[in-house]
Amino acid sequence: MESESIYDRPPGMRQRFSRALENPTVLGLLFVAPAELLLLVFLAYPFVLGIWLGFTDTIVGRQGHYIGWQNYIDLVNDTQFWLTAFNTFFYTVIAVILKAVLGIGLAVVLNRDFKAKGLVRAIVLLPWIIPTALSALCFWWLYDATFSGISWALVRLGIIDHYINFLGDPWNARWSLIAANVWRGVPFFTIGLLAGLQTISPDLYEAADIDGAGSWKKFRRITLPLLTPLLTVVTVFSTIWTFADFQLVWIITKGGPAGATHIFGTLSYERAMQGGHFGMGAAISNFMLPVLVICVLIAFMFLKKED
Repeated sequence: MESESIYDRPPGMRQRFSRALENPTVLGLLFVAPAELLLLVFLAYPFVLGIWLGFTDTIVGRQGHYIGWQNYIDLVNDTQFWLTAFNTFFYTVIAVILKAVLGIGLAVVLNRDFKAKGLVRAIVLLPWIIPTALSALCFWWLYDATFSGISWALVRLGIIDHYINFLGDPWNARWSLIAANVWRGVPFFTIGLLAGLQTISPDLYEAADIDGAGSWKKFRRITLPLLTPLLTVVTVFSTIWTFADFQLVWIITKGGPAGATHIFGTLSYERAMQGGHFGMGAAISNFMLPVLVICVLIAFMFLKKED
């Protein structure tokens, strides 16, 4: 028996179906349904599983049992965890501020007309295009205690008389990681803000010139206020990626020396994947959720405001 098509159904049903398809909301939901299903399977399930594991004592080879807030209580009493929390916020705040400042400066420069402007823009974009793992390996070599390219160049120039211990000293290692993250993240700010600068009407700058405004005053009164909404969104997204970073830190320092550069992502990986304590590792990663949720809400509010 042949199946009944929608065109064989009563006219009233066909009309209701047609009207439903004319509704942008219904049509949009139908189009994104396959993607939503994939997200539900590959993102929602691991997300919920991670939250659940944080409340269990699951380890490798043994099914865990519900232990309530014990993992979180243990972390609160763990000095390594508090050092990791400090490292994570220090790494995120300093790196994002430096990326924002340098990104704004580069965007303003690249928005001007000069020779080989297209080539310079392409070069600025390179750090963002290069895979993170490859960038991290390059920085690991540059920071190496024996073969450091940076130390070699500084010694040759006579600026220093011995190689710098970039990754063996806790504070040197922290600043080294921040430098690597800034190098990689500045293009994201630059390209995003450059697109915003090109939407600002030149008439505003011409009027400011007529009024005798200088470069700094034009930047402070015209450029910065008009870029603020876009700058906020770009900064929020950069904060999310920096706060949840893993590859760069793990490849360059693996949390060393002596755990001095661990951030939430690397400590969670060390406890869960290397130590086998999945429950504890999940609990550490769950501490990132409040910050990430706040960042997402801020981005959503500004995007909604722009619409």
